[in-house]
Amino acid sequence: MAQGPARTLAESVVQSVDWLAVAPPTIAAVVGLAVLVADLFVGDTKKTVLGWASVAGLTVSLLALLPLLDGDRATFCLTGAPEVCSYTADRFTLVVQFLVLGGALLAALLSMTALNDEKQTLPAGEFWFLLLSSAAGAALLPASRDLATLIVALEVASLPAFALVGIRLGDRRSSEAALKFFLSSVAATAVSLLGISFLYATTGTLYLTEIADRIQDVDGQFHTLTQAGVVLTLIGFAFKTAAVPFHFWVPDTYVGAPLPVAAYLSVVGKAVGFSGLILITVVALPSYADVWGPALAALAALTMTVGNLGALRQRSTRAYSAVRLLAWSSVGQAGYLLVPIAAAAYADDAADAERAIGATVAYALMYAAVNLGAFAVAALVGRTKPLNRLADYRGLYASHPLAALLLAFFLLCLAGLPPGVIGLFAKVTVFSAAVGAGLGWLAVVMAVNVVIALFYYLQWTALLFRAREDATEGATAEAPAPHRVPAPLTAALALTGIVGIALSGAPQLVLRFADTVLF
Repeated sequence: MAQGPARTLAESVVQSVDWLAVAPPTIAAVVGLAVLVADLFVGDTKKTVLGWASVAGLTVSLLALLPLLDGDRATFCLTGAPEVCSYTADRFTLVVQFLVLGGALLAALLSMTALNDEKQTLPAGEFWFLLLSSAAGAALLPASRDLATLIVALEVASLPAFALVGIRLGDRRSSEAALKFFLSSVAATAVSLLGISFLYATTGTLYLTEIADRIQDVDGQFHTLTQAGVVLTLIGFAFKTAAVPFHFWVPDTYVGAPLPVAAYLSVVGKAVGFSGLILITVVALPSYADVWGPALAALAALTMTVGNLGALRQRSTRAYSAVRLLAWSSVGQAGYLLVPIAAAAYADDAADAERAIGATVAYALMYAAVNLGAFAVAALVGRTKPLNRLADYRGLYASHPLAALLLAFFLLCLAGLPPGVIGLFAKVTVFSAAVGAGLGWLAVVMAVNVVIALFYYLQWTALLFRAREDATEGATAEAPAPHRVPAPLTAALALTGIVGIALSGAPQLVLRFADTVLF
């Protein structure tokens, strides 16, 4: 049992707030409230202004990260122990916040086109408020260093996401997807809260660093209670990461949600889950690595296998949805992201564990850029093909050659093939983390899954350059006239393309995080 009096968040904390440290999530939240109020006074013909204001707010939130690069900052600290804080802006926090806010910005650009195309079904003011609120919660989570703040940030990121999935008015599929997402997430949150209550009961504190110190002294009957708390807490965050068997909500949710929301969930939603999982395991529970290490290794193997086999079933001849394939692909990618976290449990020292976590961060940055790019091309195709089937991509090169080349590049990055060099190097980094931790069997499972994924990624890539099905025998089908691509969608395509190509040309920009101490 924890020694000494129990310390809670109700104790006196240093009241001076470091506003610079909390600026990124605060700016996103304030702009979200401002957009919601402004919606009451903006006419229906000028709703686009709300979108540009939201894009500007997310851009300012990203720029607010720059002053924080000088060194670690912390706020909301205990008066008696200034090193014990609720909010810490360290290297790990800044990298994840960059990923979250950058992903939200690209999703916002995609959303501007979607809102213009679906004015009757997507209310602008509510949409932007929910997106910015969720982004604020997602940016808060990696900075959280106590369990209360962690759960609050998780729910602030999740609750608006439920509404975003079901925001399309009059769409039964969207409503069903939101309900499934909501019910399963509530159950996962309840399990997490139960686990956290067990951890608090045995340690008497909610601060992650204090839990790490006190939990080593837990013995006897409380040891079993602590183990149960560790497992239950992991289950809740495994849902957020879409780890198998907690992935069942993903395909229907991605297909039923507006496409920009699906793109947002595929990147920002995963960043929320993985950053929370890292904080719980590596920061708060390193002494229980023998519990969460094997569990995460098994989850990683199961997740990548089920995800890739699910994606493999999405055949173009059966007119499956391209978004559903991306959904199953995201489940498989979640398995790769879990591998280095599991490897951290088998590290010989703290430095090796931090390098393993760096591999997850590096892979997440690569995945975010290219996956959002794939969704941007899907948004382009969806403007003329609302069903967004895989068959609709046949012959895309004839009508939109640049978009087809970009999608081919993004898919090759996800597959880990040249010229998608960044995808190849990111997979090698994750593979090395598994081998270095002695998880040879997990490295073999990953290698097999990479081969499985090659099939459906290459199948989709080849489809882009095939002749269209409406080609007559002995003649070439006339390609549809290219339509004007809206400026926000063009910007999203350009940004993801530039980032993906730049990272493939200089992969050290991301891979250096694998060799950097993040905490």
